[in-house]
Parts: sequence; C-alpha cells; structure tokens
Amino acid sequence: MKTTAYILVLFTFVAFLQSCGTRKVERIDTEEIIDLSGRWNDTDSRIVAEAMVEQVLEAHWLKNFQEKHNGQKPVVIVGLVYNKSHEHIEAETFIKDVERAFINSGKVRLVQAGDKREELRRERAAQQEFASPETVKAWGRELGADFMMNGDINSTVDTYKKERVNYYQVNLELTDIETSEIVWIGDKKIRKYIKN
Repeated sequence: MKTTAYILVLFTFVAFLQSCGTRKVERIDTEEIIDLSGRWNDTDSRIVAEAMVEQVLEAHWLKNFQEKHNGQKPVVIVGLVYNKSHEHIEAETFIKDVERAFINSGKVRLVQAGDKREELRRERAAQQEFASPETVKAWGRELGADFMMNGDINSTVDTYKKERVNYYQVNLELTDIETSEIVWIGDKKIRKYIKN
C-alpha cells in the first residue's frame, strides 16, 4: 500500500513540475513571416493567392472580355481548389485569400460560391415569408458569373538524413462558364529547405 501511495505522490509531483514549465505566448504581427515546420502555412497561402491573382489579371482574357462588353468588369466565382499535397492543407483558407486578392484588385466582380451561396438562397426564401414587402429581396436577381476559377495544390517531398525539401505547386485555371473555354492557366511554386 505504501508503494502505491509513494508512486501516486511521485506521479503527482512530476505532473506538477511539468505544469510549471516556462511557456511564453506573445502576439505578433500577422504579416510577419514565421515558418516553424517547413510545411504549408498562412504566409504561403497569402503569397501564392496574391501572386496568382496578379498573374490572372495581367493576362489577355481580361482585356478581351472588357473589349467585348463595353469595359464592364467580368464576374468571377472561385470554385473548388483540391488539396493533392502530402499534408493537410485547409483549401478554404487559400480560396478566401484568392477571393480577397480579387476583390482588392478592383478589376473583377466576385460572386459567392458553394455552401455560402446556398445559405443566401435559404435567407432569400425565408424573406419571402417573413420580411416586409418593402424589404423582401426578389428571386432571380443573382449576378451570374462569367468565369470560374478552379485548381489544385500539389507537393513533393525529398528527404535525405536530416535534410528535407518540401516543394509545392499550385495550379489554377480560369474557365469561361458559357463556353467552357479555358482562358487562363497559371501556377506558383514554393520550395522550402529544412535542415534538422
């Protein structure tokens, strides 16, 4: 019995010592680049999204569209971006970075995609029954997209002893929704060298 009590006291003491370890947490600027693991992170997502939106907006499709449509801004919807990499990457975060870069450019109009569009439609349906006639939003007034962006995130890993290279390639395509013509294809690559 004494041995069991002794072991219990010892475990409690060890747990107490571990809980007293010094851990420091501090707020940092969200623009500061910190790469702890060498894996895909928020900085990679933002840099790739901004670079790819810059690429797509410099391509000929935009000028061609505006010439055909009296200078109007095209309407774009960002569809699915598939994670085909070796690690867990939250594609939704990357999609939001792409959408933010599109909106901040001021060169296109952006419409909601997927689940969020369905949520808007449910709200519009609820308004038909519960909102006052002066404020109810009409059916059939959604802005139809001219182009859809889709793509994927790919990666390869090369390791040797205590060294590793993580290579990421993001491929995006912009497609004319009416004709299914691919009007732009772009990619952005990131390579990270990690030495332990």
